[in-house]
This record gives sequence, C-alpha cells and structure tokens, in this order.
Amino acid sequence: MPKRPVLRFSPTAWAKLLFMRDRGPTEIGGFGITEVEDLLYVRDIETICQDATCASVEFDDEAVADFFDRQVDAGRRPEQFARLWIHTHPGGSAQPSVTDERTFSRVFGRCQWAVMFILARGGRSRALLRFNVGPGGQVAIPVEVDYSRPFEASDRDAWEAEYRANIADDDGLIDWAGDELFVEEFLDEESDSRQQGGEMFPDDWLAELERMEPAERRLILDELAAREDLFGDTEVEYVF
Repeated sequence: MPKRPVLRFSPTAWAKLLFMRDRGPTEIGGFGITEVEDLLYVRDIETICQDATCASVEFDDEAVADFFDRQVDAGRRPEQFARLWIHTHPGGSAQPSVTDERTFSRVFGRCQWAVMFILARGGRSRALLRFNVGPGGQVAIPVEVDYSRPFEASDRDAWEAEYRANIADDDGLIDWAGDELFVEEFLDEESDSRQQGGEMFPDDWLAELERMEPAERRLILDELAAREDLFGDTEVEYVF
C-alpha cells in the first residue's frame, strides 16, 4: 500500500510559526519552504508584506513577486516555495473559512497540487492536500513535527524583525482577549440551549450580530460555521 502523505515541520519552522501566530491579534500568512527531494517537509516558513486582520490576510502583490524572484535566485523550484500556503487563525477553529476556500481555489487552482495549512491559536490544526490534475480531489492529511533531522535553533530577534517588517495588523479592529471570551461564551450558550431542547439561538442574537463591527461579526460566523454540534453538518473530505 502506498504510504499516506504527511505534512511535516522542522522544529525550528514550527517554533517560528507559533511565534508568528501568538505575536499579534490577527491572522498571519506565509509560505512553507521545502527541499526538492521532500516537498511535504517544511524546513522554513517565510512571511511577506501583508495586511492582516482577525479574519483575513491580503498579500501585497509586489511582495509576492519579490518573494518568488528571491526563491528562484536561490535555486529553488516553484514546488519548493509556492505550493504550501500556511496561515493562522486567531480563534480556536482551524476549519477553513469561505474566504480561505475561495483563495485556495483562485490562487492555487492551476497548480498540479497544493496544501493549505491552518494553525489556530487554541492549538488545533488542519492540512488539506488538493490535487488539480485529472478529476481532482482534496483530502485532509496528518501533521507532524519531525525531530529526526538536524534543525537550527530559534531566532526570536530575526522573527520579531520579520514580523515588524511584513505584518501590517490593524489591532484596533478587535480587543482579542475580550472577543475570544465572547465567542467561546456565545458558542457554549448556544450548545447548551440546543442540548436542553430550547431554541438554537436566543431571540436577540441577530440584533447582537448587527451591532458588531464587520470583523467581529465575521469572526463569530466563522466560528459558528465550524461547530458541527450546532448545525448537525459533517464535513466530507473527498479524494478521487
């Protein structure tokens, strides 16, 4: 039987991703850098200039072009630096949002294959391997931190400098600690209400959503979409 693909991170790359995830209140996006002989082993993660909010990341077009030029100049092939899209979620859910799915299809839809990896602040993660050849398909794959190879030490000063250079975060959009608490309490109350046979949502929940800022409302809706216990939907991963 063929071996199941696994997305693996070097300990240094994983530490850098955790640092970036927890450094600010927003999503953070970047690309995984791999070796040519092992395209699912992430040896490093690179961020580029981006506008980041609690619900989205928008890469600067010039920064993307510069990143590609640097990687090609370093002797890397596109599959080593432009197939692993890595980003974080500031909430507890690692489920892709509608925007994530659309971006994945729009940006990576012409690649033979690509991976979208999401790491949530609460520790959950999700890796989706998509094939765009033949009939196409998508499958969730496991994620590991690989300690079997030599790895470099952490470099917090360099990571801090990279964060400051590349991440334009509008942390005025949210007070993350307060919003995270509200999201968790909101979801817990709805789950309890459903289990007790009451209404799934309180009568004034729509009015509450209308009073929120757009970014806050998006955060709530994304969290609700990921809660299968509220809606009874089961996500189906498929592969052909």
